[in-house]
Amino acid sequence: MNSGFSNLARRTPAVVSRARAIKQWTREALMLCDDAVVSVNELACHLPGCPPKETVVLVMQGARTLQVSIHKAMQDLTEDDIAFAFATVAERPD
Repeated sequence: MNSGFSNLARRTPAVVSRARAIKQWTREALMLCDDAVVSVNELACHLPGCPPKETVVLVMQGARTLQVSIHKAMQDLTEDDIAFAFATVAERPD
C-alpha cells in the first residue's frame, strides 16, 4: 500500500541533533514527565496538492496519545512552532 508519504530523515548528526531539540521543546511545552515517549519524523508527500515536507511529532504518555503534523521540514521548525501546534491540539475537544 502506497500512502504517498516517505520518511525523509536520514540519521545524520544534524538530523539527530535537530530531532533531539524538537523532542526537548515538546517536553518543555507540554511539561512532560520522564516516562513520556516523544517521537519525531520528517515525511515527504508525493500526492498532488500535499505540502512537500512535514514533521510529525507523536507524544505517548500513559493512555494518552497526541500527534501533530507541522507542514515544515525538521530543520525549519522553531520552538514556537512546537508550542503553537500542541496548544492548538490541546484546545480541540476529544
